[in-house]
Amino acid sequence: MSIWMVYVTENIPDIPNRLKTGFSAGLQTTVKLFKFVLPLYVIVDLLKQTDLVDQLGSLFAPLMQLFGLPGEAAFAFVAAFLLNLYAAIAVMAPLDLTPWQVTQCGLMMGIAHNLVLEGGVLRSTGARGGLLTLCRLGIAALAGIFLCALHSLWGG
Repeated sequence: MSIWMVYVTENIPDIPNRLKTGFSAGLQTTVKLFKFVLPLYVIVDLLKQTDLVDQLGSLFAPLMQLFGLPGEAAFAFVAAFLLNLYAAIAVMAPLDLTPWQVTQCGLMMGIAHNLVLEGGVLRSTGARGGLLTLCRLGIAALAGIFLCALHSLWGG
């Protein structure tokens, strides 16, 4: 047995310690997400009971129709673009989107999410953060238009 193998096996914790560490880390992550996601969900659900969501949804409806989405989905995109995907999911949940619409949002948000933070990180590496952010938005829009066209062709 080589020295490397002895070193590696001596530093691997046993299964109960790994389970304890994993469970603890998972619980901490769940609490962090709950603190963030639950208030957003409640706020959007409460706002849905007012005319504000309908009015803003009507404002964004022409843009969202390009992607086969209701105007209210714009709130989820704002959350995804400015914050993260967890925020977007919290905003999408009370919107009563169809499975296809959720898939459409997931595709587009998967391409363009957390733009402020990731743009800053890109800029700090010397990359053109603003240009790459615009590229991500453009690719997300093109992917959304393409998926919407495919959905329409297949009788959606």
